[in-house]
Amino acid sequence: MTRMSADVVVVGGGSSGCVVAGRLAERGSDVLLIEAGPDYGPLNAGRWPAELLSARMLATTHDWGYASGRWTFERARVMGGCSAHNGAIAAVGQRLEYDHWNLPGWSGSDVAAIYQKVLRRMRVRAYEPREAGPFHARCLEAATDLGWPIASDLCDLDAGPSYGLETVNVVGTTRWNAAFAYIDPVRQRMRILDEALVDRFECVAGGVRLYVHQRGERVVINAGTLVLSAGAYGSPLVLERSGVGDPAVLKAAGVRVVHALPGVGANLHDHPMVHADRSVGPRLQQWLDEAAASGFLPEEQTLGKFASSQSRDGRYDMHLYPVSASDQTSLLAGRVQVEVSCVDVRSRGSVHIASPDPGAHPLIDHRYLSDEDGHDLAVIRDGLVLAEQLLSHPRLASLLGERITDMSTDQAIRDTVAHYYHPVGSCAMGTGPLAVCDHDGRVHGLPDVVVADASLMPQITRANTNLPAIMIGERIVRTL
Repeated sequence: MTRMSADVVVVGGGSSGCVVAGRLAERGSDVLLIEAGPDYGPLNAGRWPAELLSARMLATTHDWGYASGRWTFERARVMGGCSAHNGAIAAVGQRLEYDHWNLPGWSGSDVAAIYQKVLRRMRVRAYEPREAGPFHARCLEAATDLGWPIASDLCDLDAGPSYGLETVNVVGTTRWNAAFAYIDPVRQRMRILDEALVDRFECVAGGVRLYVHQRGERVVINAGTLVLSAGAYGSPLVLERSGVGDPAVLKAAGVRVVHALPGVGANLHDHPMVHADRSVGPRLQQWLDEAAASGFLPEEQTLGKFASSQSRDGRYDMHLYPVSASDQTSLLAGRVQVEVSCVDVRSRGSVHIASPDPGAHPLIDHRYLSDEDGHDLAVIRDGLVLAEQLLSHPRLASLLGERITDMSTDQAIRDTVAHYYHPVGSCAMGTGPLAVCDHDGRVHGLPDVVVADASLMPQITRANTNLPAIMIGERIVRTL
C-alpha cells in the first residue's frame, strides 16, 4: 500500500479537472491530479494515439463502456477526458440561461468574462469557407437559399437563431483538448496519478482521505480539499460509494449512509437527439473520397440553432447539424445525416451506483422525452421538418439517394432517440431539496469536498457542453 498527501486532490483529468488542476499548479498550489485512464504526456512528446489527435471524427477508443438498454453512453477514459475524443464543436450557449440559474457568480455577464479566457486557452476558431467539405459547403448554400440567417460565430452569448460554419477548438487538424491547454504548460509543477480508479473517500480531521486503486495497488491519499471532476456520471458515483447520497439508493447498493443528500445522481439530463438521413449518391461519394484523400475532411462542419414552436421568447431551443464521411469504416458510410436535438430540455433522469465496487458500471436512466407536457418531443418534431427541408433542397437532393430511416411518427422518434454526448446535472448547484452543491461547488454539509464539472448544472446549456465544462472549472477554481 502506498500513502500520499496533497493540499488539493482533483479526481478526473477531463475538461473541468484539467482546468482546476492546471490553474492550481499555476498558482503554486500543492495539487495531485488523479485520472482513471492513461496520461500520454505533453503533446510534443509524440505519444498520443492518432485517433485522439485527429479532429476528423469522434474517437471511439479509451471509452468507459457505459451502456443502458439500447444506448451506449460514450465517455472518455483518458487524460483530457471527453475533450480528447469529441467533435470539437466550441459553443457557449445563450446569456439568459445562465441568468436563469439564479446563482451568485454565474450570471450571463459573469460567465462571459470567463469564456474570453476559455476561448483563448482552447485555441477556438471558426472553420473558413475554403475548408468546407463538398457536403457541408452545399448545406451552407442550401441554408442560404432557404432564407436561414447565416452566422460565423457560435461563441456568442447573445446570438439568435442562425446557421453557419462551426466554431471549433481545432489547431490545424488536431483536436485541441483541455490537457494540451491547461496541463502541458505546468506539468513540472504538479503530480499526476494516471490509470488510477478512485474507490471512495471519507472525511477526517483536517480534510479528506481517499482510497484509490492504481494498477493493482492500493493507494491512500490525504487531502486538505477534494475536488470531484469525474463528470456527470462519475462524480455522483464517487459520492455514493462514499456514503453520500439518497439513503434509499445507498442501502439498495449495500453502502452505509454517511451523509444523506437525496439529490446525488438525480436531475440527470442530456440533449435528446434523432436524425433525418439519405443515402449518398455516386457523385457526392466521389467528391467526399477525393476531398478526404487530398486533405482534412471533418464529419461535422456546419450547425444551426433554431427556435421551435415551443420557444416562447424566440430564443433557439434546438440544434440541427449535418454529418457526412468518406471513410467506409465510419458509421456514416453510405449515408448523410442531419442530426436534430432539443437543447432546452425538460425531461429528467438519474445515475446511481449498482454496488460498492468502483469497477461496476452505473445505473443510467436519462428518461429521454419523458416530460409530462411533451415539450422535448415537440421540439424534435419541429427540427425534423427543418432537417427534411435541408435534405430536400435541390442543391442537396440531386446528390443524394433515398431516405433510409422513417422518422414520420412520434413512435419512430421515441424508438430512435439517442444522446448528444452531453450529460449534466447530477450534482446540481442550488438550495432546494435536491441540490447537492452550493454556488461555489461545495457539497452541502461537506465543506472540504467540491464538485467542479458539468454535473453542477441545474439546467443544461443550449450548447455543446465541452466549453461550458471548461468554464465551470475556471469558475470553481477561483474559490479554492
